Amino acid sequence: MATPTAYQEHLPASPHWLNKGDNAWQLTAATLVGLQSMPGLVILYASMVKKKWAVNSAFMALYAFAAVLICWVLVCHRMAFGDKLLPFWGKGAPALGQKFLTHRAKVPESTHYYNNGTVESATSEPLFATASLVYFQFTFAAITLILLAGSVLGRMNIKAWMAFVPLWLIFSYTVGAFSLWGGGFLYHWGVIDYSGGYVIHLSSGIAGFTAAYWVGPRLKSDRERFPPNNVLLMLAGAGLLWMGWSGFNGGAPYAANIDSSIAVLNTNICAATSLLVWTSLDVIFFGKPSVIGAVQGMMTGLVCITPGAGLVQSWAAIVMGILSGSIPWVTMMILHKKSSLLQKVDDTLGVFHTHAVAGLLGGLLTGLLAEPQLCRLILPVTNSRGAFYGGSGGIQLFKQLVAACFIAGWNLVSTTLILLTIQLFIPLRMPTEQLEIGDDAIHGEEAYALWGDGEKYDPTRHGSSRVEKTSASPRVNVTGARGVTIDL
Repeated sequence: MATPTAYQEHLPASPHWLNKGDNAWQLTAATLVGLQSMPGLVILYASMVKKKWAVNSAFMALYAFAAVLICWVLVCHRMAFGDKLLPFWGKGAPALGQKFLTHRAKVPESTHYYNNGTVESATSEPLFATASLVYFQFTFAAITLILLAGSVLGRMNIKAWMAFVPLWLIFSYTVGAFSLWGGGFLYHWGVIDYSGGYVIHLSSGIAGFTAAYWVGPRLKSDRERFPPNNVLLMLAGAGLLWMGWSGFNGGAPYAANIDSSIAVLNTNICAATSLLVWTSLDVIFFGKPSVIGAVQGMMTGLVCITPGAGLVQSWAAIVMGILSGSIPWVTMMILHKKSSLLQKVDDTLGVFHTHAVAGLLGGLLTGLLAEPQLCRLILPVTNSRGAFYGGSGGIQLFKQLVAACFIAGWNLVSTTLILLTIQLFIPLRMPTEQLEIGDDAIHGEEAYALWGDGEKYDPTRHGSSRVEKTSASPRVNVTGARGVTIDL
């Protein structure tokens, strides 16, 4: 019986180095991460904001997803995972040619050496094509920009956002990615960032908070009352985010191996624990559980486990979940109200707390709880371990802290310079008249036909219409669906 084509070796499409299981899992993991953004965060943002900002918030996420992909293949992938230009930056070049994409994936600067010059860990060469690696890492870059957008929803000029996305990707994201993942100085120093606690979450939280400062706050009425317009749809977006995180952390080893299994299990354990702790604190202090609070707790758990998902034991994932469900809760619910700086900066969805605080917490806890046997499965520096396990673990916690300071500092400075440059040409904040109206003024589109924010239906502004007056009573004829005014 002839061997099926799919299992024949040495065919042009199946070179000897290709592991079809690894390749299949990597493409699946990449798709799961992509679904976190599109449609996951698109739905979450559109549902979590006030009704008049639903379309604008969804569009900011949708635009970022598309724009990042084009910038990523044009220049950014090789800035983050290519040949070294500086200790924190790779040489930019296109990732579009067939000769590049069909070869075996490789992170050229990942070869790690002992002090005497001998090789300690070989170059990272996954058993799949470069095209799979390019797509997988694109989805990480895209979600970082979309998470950042959560800080400036409800007032950032859409044209300024369109300029900001490629600039921030080039001058901020690629620096963190190369430094920690692509063979930069933090990678070779032995800093642990398993799947993006620093590269993605700490950077998006700090950059988002910085952007919120420079863009300015929402209207006073929006800051005082900003209810989600669809709680059930918000849960659908949150569910996509949670389930997609299995690809987020499970794909980090670049293989369908034991470490990816540990990472997926730990991810879900930490998220569930954090959600329960956050909800419990809401009940204890406010007397009732909050759906929004549960989503926030879920997110902080997912963020916290990310730096060490495949490197900590599952009991440690529970510990991390307890802390990620309580410490960001305290910073958001208590410290935020007492801090004049936090009160001054209008971080729309609290990205600073859910991503910067939780990402930093996860990175430091990884420096404490990273288990030596699990570290040996994937890390380039041998004998890596958390401080909890003695030996050289104490220095690991110090490395984690230094890396956090570098990522936070770089994002603070680069985000500021990018926004100040954009401001020379495009206003960062929408005009007041657009802020008052929302989606219809910005996009000429609205999310729902029903009206529920207290606005009055104006037939002269929404579609073609004419008003006919009769002796009996006025009548409004409107082309399309007729608006309904609800007095709250």
